[in-house]
Amino acid sequence: MKSPRTSWSGGRKTARRRWFLILAALFFPVCLICAWLAAEFLIVTSDITEPDAIVVLSGSSTYLERTALASQLYRQGRAPTVILTNDGLIGGWDNKEQRNPFYYELATARLREQGVPADRIQVAPVTVAGTYGESLAIREFAINHNLHKLLIVTSGYHSRRALWSMRHALGGSGIEAGIDSAPPGWQTPTPWVWWSKRNGWKFVAGEYLKMIYYWTKY
Repeated sequence: MKSPRTSWSGGRKTARRRWFLILAALFFPVCLICAWLAAEFLIVTSDITEPDAIVVLSGSSTYLERTALASQLYRQGRAPTVILTNDGLIGGWDNKEQRNPFYYELATARLREQGVPADRIQVAPVTVAGTYGESLAIREFAINHNLHKLLIVTSGYHSRRALWSMRHALGGSGIEAGIDSAPPGWQTPTPWVWWSKRNGWKFVAGEYLKMIYYWTKY
């Protein structure tokens, strides 16, 4: 027969366990919603009428989704040309060419496969490092080619920082920039599950660190 003390102690443990489960059941949905909101906050769009060019920002691990959106916009007649940037990074080994092609070359090939003529694809001549470096290179390219309106294409979670960087770099130039982004779910995890994916922490949590760095540095 259990003593009253033992029964009382067991009852306390059961109560604590019950409260823990209740709090966990309440806490998890709250955390899930906060994680979703954090991801959604990074995704922005800003339309621009009759852009002179579509600009595809570099993204070695996400060039497929970015070029897919850019080629779709081109086929819709949004702009007469597509501009790529070159971040100097190279992809995997290509048996046909017997070398490691640059990602801007892979992006060019992908655009052509999806209906963008070769003579409608241009590459900004400056090798860039980082989104702000891309923005400065695009500013120079646009000025040299008399472009006044640009439609930026990037990945969803990159779009807020990309738009900020581009508009900051274009300040005083008279050049306008809008942005459209590839929705998450293909090469990047969706807003509901990013926290459960290893690369989700890079694309979402890492993006907040980069934004803080950009806002304090530039």
